[in-house]
Amino acid sequence: MPSPFINIIDSPQSIHNSLWLASQLAQGGARCIDTGFAGLSAELPGRGWPVGALIDLLLQQPGAGELRLLGPALKALAPRRIALVQTPHAPQAIGWRQLGVDVERLLSVRAATSADAAWAAEQILKSDSCAVLLFWQRHLRKESVRRLHLAAQGGNTLFVMLRPLSCAQDASPAPLRLSLMAAAGGVDIGFVKRRGPQRDTPLFVSLPSLNLLHHASVDRRTPAPVAAGSVLSELVG
Repeated sequence: MPSPFINIIDSPQSIHNSLWLASQLAQGGARCIDTGFAGLSAELPGRGWPVGALIDLLLQQPGAGELRLLGPALKALAPRRIALVQTPHAPQAIGWRQLGVDVERLLSVRAATSADAAWAAEQILKSDSCAVLLFWQRHLRKESVRRLHLAAQGGNTLFVMLRPLSCAQDASPAPLRLSLMAAAGGVDIGFVKRRGPQRDTPLFVSLPSLNLLHHASVDRRTPAPVAAGSVLSELVG
């Protein structure tokens, strides 16, 4: 007599669409945004950036290519507002335009402390008023990371936290954690955590270059950053 468990092992999705075999990428019902890079999308569960979840991008250094990597998704979502919290440098209007994002859609938030920045990010996620939230942070308490992930699950925001590569050693509820290291012509992506089989070798992704000097005469103005305490009024304004 055939074992009644064969179908369960062969097709865990028949039990629930969030289940998968360790040798397979998860194919759950979570909404995903195409990365714009076929090689990367093929290595991600759902074949794209998950929406309504925390994505951890762990950077060798700021400017390793993270915005160019996110560029196609940002452009696709740009008709709605994009929130930037604690950017390491003032947003460059020229660079954003080359990514296909109208700077008028940017909401830049600055906070005096990590706690205030985390609070602002949480309010943005809970309001579900922004298509994207990019949150740069070096030091964040575990409970704060957990609160942010829970807040993200309640909405439809593409939520990416950008942190130093050293944070890869810390536990995180993020279902997707990638390391980024600059490489000639692009970026090397390491798969620290994903819902699927482990990948030990990095994936090279070729990135488009941004020609900032050629557009030196373009208006460089960007929206002035708002204080963390003003986030709620800015979101409804």
